[in-house]
Amino acid sequence: MKTLMVFDFDHTVVDDNSDTWVIRCLPGGTLPDSLRNSYRKGHWTEFMGRVLKHIGEQNVTPDQICSVLETIPFTDGMKELLTYISQHKNSIDCIVISDSNTLFIEWILQASGLQSAVDQVFTNPADINEQGYMEVRGYHTHNCTKCPVNICKKEVLALYLSQHSERGVEYEKVFYVGDGGNDLCPTACLREQDVVMPRKGYSLEKHLIQLENQTGSIRPRVMAWSSGNEILQELKATV
Repeated sequence: MKTLMVFDFDHTVVDDNSDTWVIRCLPGGTLPDSLRNSYRKGHWTEFMGRVLKHIGEQNVTPDQICSVLETIPFTDGMKELLTYISQHKNSIDCIVISDSNTLFIEWILQASGLQSAVDQVFTNPADINEQGYMEVRGYHTHNCTKCPVNICKKEVLALYLSQHSERGVEYEKVFYVGDGGNDLCPTACLREQDVVMPRKGYSLEKHLIQLENQTGSIRPRVMAWSSGNEILQELKATV
């Protein structure tokens, strides 16, 4: 019986948005108005595809993008939390479910030396095309009307849990750590013994309060956090 840690990435593991942080690699550090105004709600990954194409057209190399992303700050206490997880892999599984992309998360975790803490990353696939530009694609298609068109985190988590259950892996407790509105949907996968951990002052916390007021109860326990050290203390009490 293991513990499962599930993390969002932007504004959770790192203290900013990697998709907006990357704009710092552009000359002047800004997008043209026409590109910035092309975003449609729920279609962020399509927008990022256009952003990455523009970055490539400005002769910014993938190595330069990587160097900029390596400077993104980690949220307070997250390095300590991930270090602890990496030292207890016999009892803790750890996954990331994010609307960022594979290259951004890989580069950031490798630069920090913390990639060994994370067993799997579920996010939008990214690669370098023949022109030397970064490209990003949606993670999957789904029928959830509450989530962005490219990823439903509930479907990702439900499939992960069912596949592990088929292999005989049952989790004694699941911790879900996130901040955004798209982190609400996967909390429906959690049980009474599990814990949903919204970052204090962010939209997930507000959505959970609203849900509590509407339904009168939320199945998992809710523990808001502002530092990874608070999560670490809760995890240590479990493992």
